[in-house]
Amino acid sequence: MQENHLFEYAVIRVVPRVEREEFLNVGVILYCKQQKFLDALFTLNMEKLRILAPLTDITEVQAYLCAFEQICKGAAINSPIARLDIASRFRWLTATRSTIVQTSKVHQGLCRDAKETLEKLHRELVE
Repeated sequence: MQENHLFEYAVIRVVPRVEREEFLNVGVILYCKQQKFLDALFTLNMEKLRILAPLTDITEVQAYLCAFEQICKGAAINSPIARLDIASRFRWLTATRSTIVQTSKVHQGLCRDAKETLEKLHRELVE
């Protein structure tokens, strides 16, 4: 029987105008130390983003999300952050910041399969 493993996750948000504190959930990042797992899933609903903030540069947002994903996977070229260990990358990506792409507070749970849990959280919190 598979055992449960501690995981941590945060919701990834697009915050077009930080001063208004309005946001759109666009993804989830999940880290599980025991499974050596760090990944993120995104779904950018451009229609909702245009309604929330019509002047938002969607190409810029997509570039930020792509960079986020590349750092998560440790694949970002010329990025010192991408070369950090998995736990450090997760901590860096979920650190509090005042930019257009932010994360929620980090939450914890138990899972058997980190990838399945990431997909489930994405369905529940983003789609």
